[in-house]
Amino acid sequence: MRNNEVAYTEYTADSPGRERSPSQGGGSDYNKLISDRECIIADIRQGPGSRSTRAYVRAGPREHLHFDPSSTVAAIVTCGGLCPGLNNVIRELTNTLHYLYGVKKVLGVRGGYAGFYNPEWEPIVLTPEAVANIHHDGGTFLGSSRGGFQMDGTIAFLEKHKVNQLFVIGGDGTHRGAFKIHEECMARKMNVGVCGIPKTIDNDVDHIDRSFGFSSAVQAAQSAIRTAKTEAMCNLPNGIGIVKLMGRSAGFVAVHAAMSSGDVDLCLVPEVPIVLGGEKGCLPHLMRRVREQGYAVVVVAEGAGEELLGESEEVDASGNKKLPKIGEFLKEKIGEYFGKHSKEPATVKYVDPSYMIRSCPANAADSLYCMQLAQNAVHGVMAGYTGFSVGLCNNRMVLLPIPELCETSPRTMDAHGRTWERVLSITRQPNTAAPKKKGEKAKYAPMLR
Repeated sequence: MRNNEVAYTEYTADSPGRERSPSQGGGSDYNKLISDRECIIADIRQGPGSRSTRAYVRAGPREHLHFDPSSTVAAIVTCGGLCPGLNNVIRELTNTLHYLYGVKKVLGVRGGYAGFYNPEWEPIVLTPEAVANIHHDGGTFLGSSRGGFQMDGTIAFLEKHKVNQLFVIGGDGTHRGAFKIHEECMARKMNVGVCGIPKTIDNDVDHIDRSFGFSSAVQAAQSAIRTAKTEAMCNLPNGIGIVKLMGRSAGFVAVHAAMSSGDVDLCLVPEVPIVLGGEKGCLPHLMRRVREQGYAVVVVAEGAGEELLGESEEVDASGNKKLPKIGEFLKEKIGEYFGKHSKEPATVKYVDPSYMIRSCPANAADSLYCMQLAQNAVHGVMAGYTGFSVGLCNNRMVLLPIPELCETSPRTMDAHGRTWERVLSITRQPNTAAPKKKGEKAKYAPMLR
């Protein structure tokens, strides 16, 4: 088996690989087979003083296979919260294993990590017929849950069902669990390939251009923003619509939804402190916008405003801290400010579409991306890679070591980057980002450079 380090170093297999044959590959031929020496440069932006360059192994089908497809048993599990595209990944993993490699047995683990040991959740046998139409639906065909990781139960499941390929779909916390499974399998000398497929609607997994579901979330958010604008325009006097979007520690969904819409007057994210009053206050800015056009629209990420409301010590089953109710807080403060500084009160409407967005089907862009992720995940595991994740880096599919993926996740938006500049140019709100520290390097900005 190839350790996760293969994601950035050349690997020599302990045992000779088998050459691909039409019978092994389900009769599929490839126009191009990828060599282990091919890599994709991660640090494409170079300048004075640049000393190091990161690169990841290029994803794709290989000439030699580590696993014999005829005796392969694969398992797929979805963990954490819902996200557009989960069913697409399940479907494409199943189809790739079946049609491109001829794998006959694929198991779907129900209910997240807990499904490995919960006796009431028997695994589902996944066939191309069973998953044929699931990509048209939101959610996950297998069900999901937060937390529930248990090593002994997981290993017992793998041994009982003779699983030698495990595909884990989830965020950085789920990936940490996947890497523990990988390490345990290696320690026990189990011939099991473990691959993670990064899933986070917040787009905060580091080193990849974007995570699947993000594009769909930004698109779905447009309906909520238009609803808020309609409410603000039609409810007099001083109509203001507030939309709360996903983003625990990163405001990518909020900023991209605001930029895509063009109708947002104030965008608030976790990376930029919220200032209520004064020269740079968001409340005076809203009053100016209402006076100019008769209404205003606000988009706020769910994790914004902790500098005002404080951080909660409570956590959910996944270990994520519970967030203060920033939307309700803003609604109250806006009402108080207009009551004090305006002859007429504000009419504030609050829209929270979070679960509607999480449960929607993937759009066309995400559907294509999910197919690429699933196919390349299977290619990587079949070739003998393990302890890795798959993703898009500089518009190329790569294999990444899970520890590196998790080390700097969740990533955050650069408050001094071009993306935030574009938001300010659209909303014309005051910039309350903290001054850039001397010697501070610019952060990587996904999707929009």
